[in-house]
Amino acid sequence: MTGRRILITRTADRAKPLASLLGNLGAEPLLLPLIDFERAQDQASLDAAMDALAAGGFDWLVVSSSTTVRALMENAAGRGAALVDLIPAGTQVATVGASTQRVLESVGLRVALAPSETQSAEGLLALWDPAPARVFLPQADLAAPGLRQGLAARGADVTAVTAYHTVDFPASEERRLTAELPAGVVPSETSTLVLTPLEVGHELEAGRIDAVVAASPSAVRRIAGLFPQLAGCCFIAIGPPTAAAASALGITVAAIAPQPTPDGIVSALESVFANEGNLP
Repeated sequence: MTGRRILITRTADRAKPLASLLGNLGAEPLLLPLIDFERAQDQASLDAAMDALAAGGFDWLVVSSSTTVRALMENAAGRGAALVDLIPAGTQVATVGASTQRVLESVGLRVALAPSETQSAEGLLALWDPAPARVFLPQADLAAPGLRQGLAARGADVTAVTAYHTVDFPASEERRLTAELPAGVVPSETSTLVLTPLEVGHELEAGRIDAVVAASPSAVRRIAGLFPQLAGCCFIAIGPPTAAAASALGITVAAIAPQPTPDGIVSALESVFANEGNLP
């Protein structure tokens, strides 16, 4: 990995764990923030669901991303409370994988159910016992319907609410999510270089970027719009939905991270670099 230049298409706070690991392995991480997050436009629906949560109206809180945790923290702060204070003892918490589990635990929540192998909505659904449970599912506005539909198919009464909106970077100052995760959840600041789209375009044209990492279909759409040609640069997708979005837009996917974690992404990168002489 030494000397490889890896473009991470995330904001600095979300890219820190991967950037830190890549730096430790001798690579040079580069950042290009493409998407950002704003508070839900329909605050009334989120408030009503949070009221029901605090009142014990749900058997399960299902969280599928660390950004959802931040959105719920922000809503709780607006009530003068910490998120953990709004979760009754009888409400269990489930999530889709280890990364979000660590974030939930960092804010004081015990996770009762999370997949360890297939860290995704599908992995969580594979563990879910069919039952008429009342489920609160806060999600992004662009969330795929699979998790909601899968829970409902297993007998759950699902209240799915938009917790935040995914927007092109940067978010508006008035609506940007501002809740910060506790110190220690992500590494401290690094000297990672943050580039503009114009600068990235120049670096790609010059062949000075070895791989691009994308974590969501929305990031893929922006990449395709900004950089129609990746100039032979390897494209690494975090998860099958991201890979499918890339393929649909004509981007060749060199590898899919086996897990949506820094270690999983590094594993995908190492596999691609080890076999790049055999790539078409």
